Amino acid sequence: MPHNYYFMADTQHLEQIASQIRRDIVRMVHAVQSGHPGGSLGCTEFFTALYFEVMQHNAPVFDMDGSGEELFFLSNGHISPVYYSTLAHAGYFPLSELHTFRKLDSRLQGHPTTHEGLPGVRVASGSLGQGMSVAIGAALSKKLNGDDRLVFSLHGDGELQEGQIWEAAMFAAGKKVDNLICTIDANGQQIDGSTDDVLAMGDIGKKFEAFGWEVMHIAKGNHMETVVNGLKKARSLTGKGKPVCVVMKTEMGAGVDFMEGTHKWHGIAPNDEQLTQALAQLPETLGDY
Repeated sequence: MPHNYYFMADTQHLEQIASQIRRDIVRMVHAVQSGHPGGSLGCTEFFTALYFEVMQHNAPVFDMDGSGEELFFLSNGHISPVYYSTLAHAGYFPLSELHTFRKLDSRLQGHPTTHEGLPGVRVASGSLGQGMSVAIGAALSKKLNGDDRLVFSLHGDGELQEGQIWEAAMFAAGKKVDNLICTIDANGQQIDGSTDDVLAMGDIGKKFEAFGWEVMHIAKGNHMETVVNGLKKARSLTGKGKPVCVVMKTEMGAGVDFMEGTHKWHGIAPNDEQLTQALAQLPETLGDY
């Protein structure tokens, strides 16, 4: 019988978790003057909603097989700060390990890897374009094994400029991988500027629809209740013969006013003064690590 381990929390508690995760993000990146705060901050509501309300997972007993539980794959692995903080708060490893972020011999590398054996991380990621293929493989494996749990993945909108994404999208629809929910972080920004300036992609949702996916939109990806309800709606669309794509509109740098809405904070660490300004905007709700 499949397990059913997952968290459930009210919106206020989820918002408290999100605030603490944001504090972790800016502190982690500041401590080593390296990392990617912008996209991490923008996806905080998504990670909080997924791990503490929506996804059925078994944090205390992590194994790479993942049988009987729902799986998540982070394709845009550069936003590792939000991933690591979420995993730690969900109980995959001690919060104190966040101190080791991006340091020598740390399990918390700049991009998630697997050879260090960090609980919660199932695939090395950050070579953009590959995560959807991995998620499809995991979802097909569950089908072959009679496992009714879902597979989730997250992708950046700039990442959709990679051709492998569209090969994977075509395959998932063609093989009716309907136990898969891929979310696109549509913040309109990438490392060199806006996505429209670098390579305009038009209507992302219509593209996935044309490839045979079921598509839904989350218009306010930094509003907790909206994200929770959106991901729960996405769950209800699975099992109907089509993979599900969630196009989620977020603000890069959300929660820290001087980081919001610009590609400049894609991969830049705050200095001491900027850290103080950022933390002043983010309530300490669960205690700093």
